[in-house]
Parts: sequence; C-alpha cells; structure tokens
Amino acid sequence: MSKLTSYDKALCATYGLLALFALVATQIALARHISAYEGNDVVGFLEDSVVNPAAAFGVIDLLAVALVALVFMVVEGRRLGMRFLWIYVALTFLVAISVAFPAFLIARQVRVAELRPS
Repeated sequence: MSKLTSYDKALCATYGLLALFALVATQIALARHISAYEGNDVVGFLEDSVVNPAAAFGVIDLLAVALVALVFMVVEGRRLGMRFLWIYVALTFLVAISVAFPAFLIARQVRVAELRPS
C-alpha cells in the first residue's frame, strides 16, 4: 500500500512537469546552438556561454545553484538512505541541473513518504 498522500502526489506531479519543461527547453536550446554553429564543440559552447557580462552572470549563478543542489542531493539522499544517487549527479552533467534536481525531489518525496510512520 502506497503511503503517498494526495499532497505528495501533487508535489511529485509539479516537480515532474517542471522537469519535463526543463528537459524540452534545454534540449531545444542546445539543438539550436549546435545547428547554428557548424562544427561547434564543448569548448565553443562554453565560450559562447560567457560572451558578455550578462551571459557570464547567468552561467555563474547557474553553476552556484547547481553546486548547492548537488551537495543537497548527496547529503539529503544519504540521510534518507536513497539509492542510486549517482544517477542524479550524472543527469546534472549529462542533461541539466534543471532536470536532475526535480527528478531527485520526486524520488526524495517518495522516500519521505515511505519512511513516514503509518
């Protein structure tokens, strides 16, 4: 019997929709970048990410949030005894933190519900 309440389910659905939006949006942006710049590689992508101070601000801000989220995911995941934490870390670097973090939060909410006293 699932211990997920309607609140848990709504929260997980919200996280899921946000992760789906982030996945679609980031991959569309990446595809547009790749198609716009022939032969562009990771170095070119990174150079384009800091092409002006506004872009650099966004990248620095995103990296700072990503580092905080990674620390939280590992510490909180271990505290709750969550399995497969490495998947969320890998998703951060292979897809985007905006996808990995809500995915982690879904798994975390399910784990919290499992640990909830009956």
